[in-house]
Amino acid sequence: MTLLDPALWTGKIFDGTWNTATAGTYDVVEPATGATLASLGQAGADDAARAAATAATAQRDWATRPYEERAAVLRRAGALFEQHAEQIQDWIVREAGSIPPKAELETHFAASLCYEAAALASHPQGLVLPSSQPRWSLARRRPAGVVSVIAPFNFPLILSMRSVAPALALGNAVLLKPDPRTAVCGGVAVARIFQEAGLPEGLLHLLPGGADVGAAVITAPEVRVVSFTGSTAAGRKIGETCGRLLKRAHLELGGNNALIVLPGADIAKAASAGAWGSFLHQGQICMTTGRHLVHHSVHDEYVDALADKADKLPVGDPATGHVALGPIIDQRQLAGIDALVRATVTAGARLAAGGTHEGLFYRPTVLAEVTPSMPAYAQEVFGPVAPVVPFGTVEEAIALAADSEYGLSLGILGDVGQAMRIADAIPTGLVHINDQTVNDEPVVPFGGLAASGNGSRFGGPDANIDAFTETQWVTMRGDIAPHPF
Repeated sequence: MTLLDPALWTGKIFDGTWNTATAGTYDVVEPATGATLASLGQAGADDAARAAATAATAQRDWATRPYEERAAVLRRAGALFEQHAEQIQDWIVREAGSIPPKAELETHFAASLCYEAAALASHPQGLVLPSSQPRWSLARRRPAGVVSVIAPFNFPLILSMRSVAPALALGNAVLLKPDPRTAVCGGVAVARIFQEAGLPEGLLHLLPGGADVGAAVITAPEVRVVSFTGSTAAGRKIGETCGRLLKRAHLELGGNNALIVLPGADIAKAASAGAWGSFLHQGQICMTTGRHLVHHSVHDEYVDALADKADKLPVGDPATGHVALGPIIDQRQLAGIDALVRATVTAGARLAAGGTHEGLFYRPTVLAEVTPSMPAYAQEVFGPVAPVVPFGTVEEAIALAADSEYGLSLGILGDVGQAMRIADAIPTGLVHINDQTVNDEPVVPFGGLAASGNGSRFGGPDANIDAFTETQWVTMRGDIAPHPF
C-alpha cells in the first residue's frame, strides 16, 4: 500500500486513525482538466469540537515525553517526505496546478522543516533571571497547548508544515484545516507522513471543511494559538475573534510587493528576476511581485524585455507538458484577475503582453503606462500580472514603494548603496537586494507588517519558539519565605 493510497482516506478525516466524516464527502478537482481526483471526507463543526477536546488530552502527555522522542518523530517525518517525494509531488502538480519544479521545492522544504523542527525539541528554552530576593528566578518556555493551523491553496504543503512541524516538536497538539481545494497534498499527505512516523494518536487532526470548521477550530476553548495564512480580509476577522477570546493569532496575509529597478541595473537580469517574481505559480503567492517600479532611464527597455519573456513562457497542464505556468486554481480566482486587468486597461494602461486566457490558463501579463491609481497596481491581483510604473528619483521610488497598505516583501535591483538607503526607508517584513520578492527558507523569520500580517511568526528557532510556546516565571527558595502576615 502506497503512502497516499486513496483506500486509506477516501471519505474520511484523521485523528491518528482514519474515521468517517460527519459532514459527508466532497470531490477534489484538478484545475487543469476539471477531472475529479479524489473524494475527501468533509469535517463539520462537531468534528472540530471533538478534535479539540481529544487534542487537549493527548497534548498533556506529549508535552511530558522526553525531547528525544519528539525529535525522533520529526526526523522520521523528514525522511518520509524525502522517501515519498515523487508521490506527493504528483498530487501537488495535479491538485494545486503547480509545475513540477515548484512541487519538488515543496517536498524538499517540508522535509527541511521537519529536520529544523526536530532541533527545536532540544533547543534551550529558558533564562536565569536576576532577583532582589534570596532565590533562584527562571523564565522557561512551555508548550502553548492546542494549535490550530489554517493553510491556503497556493503552497499547500509548505504553508501547512511550517506551523505543524514546529508546533508538534515543541510539545503541542495540532488541528490542521487545509484549503478544501488542496486538502490531499496540504492535508492528507501531512497526516499520512506523521502517521507513518509514529506520532501518537490524538496529536494531529485533519479537518477539511468550510467556514463553519474554520470558525470552530478558532473558537474551540481548548485552542490557544491560531496560525493562519491567507487573505487579509479573512485574517482581519480571525484576528478580531482571537482578540475577543484572548487567544494568540499568527497572521501571514496578503501583499502587493514592489520590485525597484534602479538606473544602471542589468536589464536582462532584472527582467528575468521580474518575470520570476510575477509569474511563478501563476502569481498566486503572497510574495509575488505586484508592482514593478523602474527608473525612467531604463523603463522602456525593461518593459520590452519583460513583455518578451512573458510572450515566450509556455502555459498549460503541468502534469502533461513542459510549461512555465499552470492553471489558476479556480474560475472565481481567474475572473477576479481578468477583471482587474481589464479595468486597468480601460483606465489607460497599455497591454504589453498577455491579458488573455483559455479556460483557467491565464497568459503572463505585462501592463505598461500604469499609474498608481489603476486597479491592477493598487490592489493585490494574486495572478500572473506585472504592472510597470516609471520613477525619476530615489525619493520618488521610496514614496511609491511605501504607498501601500501592505508590508510583506521588497526587492531592489541595482546599486547596493542606493538599495540600502531605500530599504531603510520602507516598512516591510522582508527585503531582498539584487533579488526579486519571492524568497523563503526554513531557517529564517518570515512575516509581514500592516495588512500583510502581524510580524515574523514563522521560521527559525526564535520565531517558532515565540509562536508556539508560553513563557512561565519560576522561583525557588531553600526555605519557605518569611512574610509579615
